[in-house]
Amino acid sequence: MIKLLIADNHPIIRKGLELLFSASSNIQVVGSVNDGEAIIDFIKKAPVDIILTEIDLPKLNGLTVLRVLKTEFPSIKTIVFSAQPEEVYAINAIKAGAAGYISKAVNLITINEAILKVNEGDIYLSDELNKELNLGKKINRSGSFYKKLSTREAEVLKLLCVGKKNKEVAKELNVNEKTVSTYKARLMKKLKVTNLVDLVNQAKLATS
Repeated sequence: MIKLLIADNHPIIRKGLELLFSASSNIQVVGSVNDGEAIIDFIKKAPVDIILTEIDLPKLNGLTVLRVLKTEFPSIKTIVFSAQPEEVYAINAIKAGAAGYISKAVNLITINEAILKVNEGDIYLSDELNKELNLGKKINRSGSFYKKLSTREAEVLKLLCVGKKNKEVAKELNVNEKTVSTYKARLMKKLKVTNLVDLVNQAKLATS
């Protein structure tokens, strides 16, 4: 029986997934949590095989959680289950340690298939993204741009885009403010802008 932990900040999503797997013969939901810190707390106390998590989480964002899991809990596999566009975040999620990325727009069968595939040691991505990667083509403007960013740069940009200040970004990523300023400068150079407002606006245009 695969032990599954669900992480999402929306109660209705967590409850829906719990109901989905309640009759499963091979997947057991052992818990559900609503933020990144709670994921770490839970797996310290109870056995978990796979975590199904949103990338947008309070307290610790999904990419930060992935890095912690990769370093401290390498035997636990993680699937990102997100409303954020796959072509933007999937590559960086995999780089950070995720074993799969599925959209919240998929059907129930796909969620089940992804969990089973990841449990067997494979990486799960959509057929569309797999085709693009296998053919070596650019996914699109947003995917091409985001693939050029390091995982840390993607994290910083994501937090800046939701209105976090340098101090808040530094606290969430457990780095100092000077490091955040350095990443911000790199991002501005890559997006060819000179201020934070233009940086955020250009980032949003790159994902549209």
